[in-house]
Amino acid sequence: MAANEKLREKISHLPHKPGIYKFFDDEGIIYVGKAIDIRKRVSSYFNRSAQHNKKTLKLISKIKDIEFTIVDTEADAFLLENNLIKQYQPKYNILLKDGKTYPYICIVNERFPRVISTRNKINDGSRYFGPYPSGTTMHIVLDLIRTLYPLRTCTYNLSPENIAAGKFKVCLEYHIGNCKGPCEDLIDETTYNQYISQIRNILSGNLSIAKTYFKERMAEAAADYQYEQAHRYKQKLDLLEDYQAKSTVVSNTLSNIDVFTITSNEKCAFVNYLKVMNGSIIQTQSLELHKKLDESDEELLATVIVQLRHEFESTSREIITNIELTLPLDNITITQPQIGDKRKLLNLSLKNAMYLRKEREGRQEQNKSLGEQREIRVLETLKKDLRLTELPRQIECFDNSNFQGDNPVASMVCFKNGKPSKKDYRHFHIKSVVGPNDFESMYEVVTRRYKRLLDENQPLPQLIIIDGGKGQLSFAVKALKDLDLWGKIAIVGIAKRLEEIFYPGDKLPLYIDKKSESLKLIQRLRNEAHRFAITFHRSRRDAGTLKTELTDVKGIGPTTADALLQKYRSVKKLKELTLAELTEEVGQRKAHILFDYFHGASGAAS
Repeated sequence: MAANEKLREKISHLPHKPGIYKFFDDEGIIYVGKAIDIRKRVSSYFNRSAQHNKKTLKLISKIKDIEFTIVDTEADAFLLENNLIKQYQPKYNILLKDGKTYPYICIVNERFPRVISTRNKINDGSRYFGPYPSGTTMHIVLDLIRTLYPLRTCTYNLSPENIAAGKFKVCLEYHIGNCKGPCEDLIDETTYNQYISQIRNILSGNLSIAKTYFKERMAEAAADYQYEQAHRYKQKLDLLEDYQAKSTVVSNTLSNIDVFTITSNEKCAFVNYLKVMNGSIIQTQSLELHKKLDESDEELLATVIVQLRHEFESTSREIITNIELTLPLDNITITQPQIGDKRKLLNLSLKNAMYLRKEREGRQEQNKSLGEQREIRVLETLKKDLRLTELPRQIECFDNSNFQGDNPVASMVCFKNGKPSKKDYRHFHIKSVVGPNDFESMYEVVTRRYKRLLDENQPLPQLIIIDGGKGQLSFAVKALKDLDLWGKIAIVGIAKRLEEIFYPGDKLPLYIDKKSESLKLIQRLRNEAHRFAITFHRSRRDAGTLKTELTDVKGIGPTTADALLQKYRSVKKLKELTLAELTEEVGQRKAHILFDYFHGASGAAS
C-alpha cells in the first residue's frame, strides 16, 4: 500500500502537457507510452473505476516507478515514443523486430563505384537502397542491375595515380564481358558514372531514364548497321520491361505512396506494407504482431507505420490504409480510397495481409492438431507400458518435502492430456504427522486429496504416481482402500535411483525403456512434483526464519512481521532499507526499533 501511495503522490505532480511516460519495475523499463496530457493518461491506469483487461492489470501490478518527458507537440511525443521503444524494447510494448537486419543494395562511395549487397549501413557517404524484406528480393534486383550494366566487382583503389602507374590488370570478369576494365583505364569515368546514375534511378523506382537510354543506344547501333549490338540493347530493354511489368499493379500515375493494411484476431495482428513509386511496387513487407495489452488495430497500425517508414526510409507524404487512422505527423495525408487505382492497390495489400493471417492461423491449427495427436500417442504408450485398463488422461503425482523434520509439506501436480494443468496443482501442510515420517505424510495427503474430490463430486484421475519407493506407495494404497477407491484408480510408485516403477503388492519393479516417451512423461511429472514441493517448502522455511527473527524483536508483533515478510521475503533486504523507508512501511516508532536492531544505536544516530 505504501508503494501504491508513493506512485499516487508522484502522479499528482505530473504535468498536464504532451509527452511520453515510462513505467519501471525493479529491473528497468517495462512500458513506454505517449500522451497529449501526461497526468490524465497516467492517472487513467490507476483509476479504480476503469475497466482494464487482465494484461493491463498485470502491467499495473508491476509498476514501481514512473518517469516522464515533456515535448512540444503530440507529433513529437509520437516519434519519441517510437524511438524509446526501439531503444529499450520494453516487455509490454509491441516490438516489430527481433533484432535481425535487412539487406540493402549499396552504391559504394568510391571512384568507379561498386554496387553491392550489405546488411550494415555505414555513414561513409555511400548510397543505400532498401531495406529489402528478404535476400531473395534484393538479389533479383541486384542481378538485374549486373545484367544491364558492366560494373567492376574488385576492391582495388582505382585512383588516377594507381591506374596511371599500371598497378592493376584486368581479370576474368573483363574477359567474359561483365566489366569494362576501369582498372586499366579502358572505360572513361563519365560513361561509368552514367551507368551509376541510371542504377540510382532504377533502385528509386524510376525506370524511364534507363529505358530511354537503351532505346537510344539500340537505335544508334541499328543506324550504324551494328545489329548484334542493337540486339544486345534490345535484350536489356526487354529485361527492364519485364521487371516493370511484374511490379506494376496500378496506373503509372501513382508515385511515392505508402500502403498499410491490417487484419487481426484476439491474439495477433497481421500487417502488410507496400511502397509504390511510378506505379511499381519497389518494397513490400508483411509481418505478424503479438498483442501485449489487447491493443486496438488503430494503435497497432500507428506503431507499425512509424517504425516501418523509418526502417524503409520512406519520404512519401501520402499513406493509404484500410482503417480510419489519425497520425500526429506533419504534412502526411492518410486516405481510405473507395474506388479507382488506389483502391486496387489497397485491395492488393489487404489480400497480402489476409493471406499471412490465413497461413499463420492454419499453421497454428495444424500444430495444435499435431500436438494433440502426439499427446494421445504418448498416453496410449503409457497405457500399454503400465498395463492400464483406460487411457490416463488425468494423472496426479505426489511428493513430500521436509528439512531435518522441520516444516513438512507435500505437493500434488496434475497433468491433463499429457500437459501440466497448473490450476489443479495443490500444496499440503502436513497436519496430523509429527516428525519426519514420509509414509504417514503420504497417507495424509492422499487421503485429504481424494476425500475432497469425493465430497465435491469432482472427477478422479485415471493414474496416481507416488514419488518414492514401496513404503510411500503402500501407505498411498492404504489411503485409497480406506476411501473405498482401491481398484478404481491405477497407482504406481517411481524410485529415483534406477527409475524403477513399482506396482502395489509386486516385489519386482518394472523397467521401462529409458528412451520411451511414457517414461519421459512419468519423469516430467515426478520432477515437477519435486520442484513444486521444494519451492513451497523453501518459502515456508524462509518465512518461518524471517518471522521468528522479527517477532523476537521487542515491539514488533506478528502482524507487522507478516506484512514485512510478505513484501521483502528476507532480513537481508530489510537491513538495506533506510530509516525513512522503514518509517514509510511501519511508522516512526517501529522503524526506529527495527533500525536500531539491525544497525545498532550508532546506526540510528548516524
